[in-house]
Amino acid sequence: MEAIGQQSGHTIEWVPLPFDGLIPALQARSVDAAISAMTITAERARAIDFSRPYFRAGQAIVVKDGAPNYDNLSELKGLRIAVQIGTTGAVEASKVPDARVSSFDSTPLALQELANGNADAVVSDVPAILYAIDQAKLTGLHIAGEHLSTEYYGIALPLNSPIAPAINQALDRLIKTGRYGELYQQWFAADPPVLPEQAPAVGKLASPLAGFDWPLLFRNLFKGAAITLMLTALSFGFGLFGGAGLAVLLQTPWRLVHGLCRIYIDFFRGTPMLVQLFLIYFGLPALLQSMEVPFTINRLAAAVTALSLNVAAYLAETLRSGIESIDRGQWEAADALGLSPFERMRFVIAPQALRRVLPPLANEFITLIKDTSLAAVIGFDELFRQGQLMVATTYRAFEIYIAVALVYLLMTTTASLLFKRLEARWHVPA
Repeated sequence: MEAIGQQSGHTIEWVPLPFDGLIPALQARSVDAAISAMTITAERARAIDFSRPYFRAGQAIVVKDGAPNYDNLSELKGLRIAVQIGTTGAVEASKVPDARVSSFDSTPLALQELANGNADAVVSDVPAILYAIDQAKLTGLHIAGEHLSTEYYGIALPLNSPIAPAINQALDRLIKTGRYGELYQQWFAADPPVLPEQAPAVGKLASPLAGFDWPLLFRNLFKGAAITLMLTALSFGFGLFGGAGLAVLLQTPWRLVHGLCRIYIDFFRGTPMLVQLFLIYFGLPALLQSMEVPFTINRLAAAVTALSLNVAAYLAETLRSGIESIDRGQWEAADALGLSPFERMRFVIAPQALRRVLPPLANEFITLIKDTSLAAVIGFDELFRQGQLMVATTYRAFEIYIAVALVYLLMTTTASLLFKRLEARWHVPA
């Protein structure tokens, strides 16, 4: 791309974006071009324009050492396949009968899923696989089936882009002058293949894009919403239990216990939840397996664990403040009645504290509904990921993300109303 800029007289300003955000960015014309190993397909060519092909590639299957070698995609029937969202590999994997496909934001994450034992195979482009394995220093993986298809990459452009002729002319000059061959030899230590002036897939264009399937969209979104609510309920329940335990421990006179609780709370409140998800799902299995400890963790367990640990840290402070807000006379009255510390907390302090902290508990629950979208990075097809998957195949970003927002709004509004009703029921007149 730098060579094209020099040939065409354009200054290149790089803007890093996730792969599934490239086409929406081009449609919004927030970028002028995108180059990211994007295969020229008939479906994409309806939504954006492409330059002439600049690279020939193909799909490959990656497995762990010792696993069966698969020569074609049909042999992956019924297996767990990890893919990068929005890629042609993801499209091909979705066609495999009974396969359980997990989508990740990048090929390195899909390969890490395989390395950790949570997938049986990865399907992606050969150059992307080789580069990701090299950069991530992953061991124990190999390509089983290579070049299952022939694909051509193109520089993606907005429809009717004014710079398309300049880019194509610059590419032509690079190829004819031998500069393209020099770059190819530098990076791949091989002679470049002969590239067509037009990708075969573009010639397959037929009718324009069909009408948008709204029923399918809302079926997928409500399926994702069910997963979101399940994650929220489980994580909030475990988090509330853990937070209550921490809040009670903070009332004890033991300094060591106090210090350990503070370290826990400060760590989980002071680090991003996304980092905590990566640590538990990708980092912990990789660390233990490097120590020759056979360990994998289910993505549901990982998501609930990370979300619960995070929620517990926040709820611990909320419940602690509620407990300490109870007048000391209540504590002394419970002691005068001969109640044990456990009975005092259970029958006198906790019920009053819970009434006072109900509004912040409701806020945390509503926040958690939205924070579950982070579970998409470990392959969960929750509400937000379902929207991303639809955008990756239909390229209708505005309509789909508005629909996603409305479903989130429906869930958070319902939760807010339920907590308000509970608050009114527990209200004690002054």
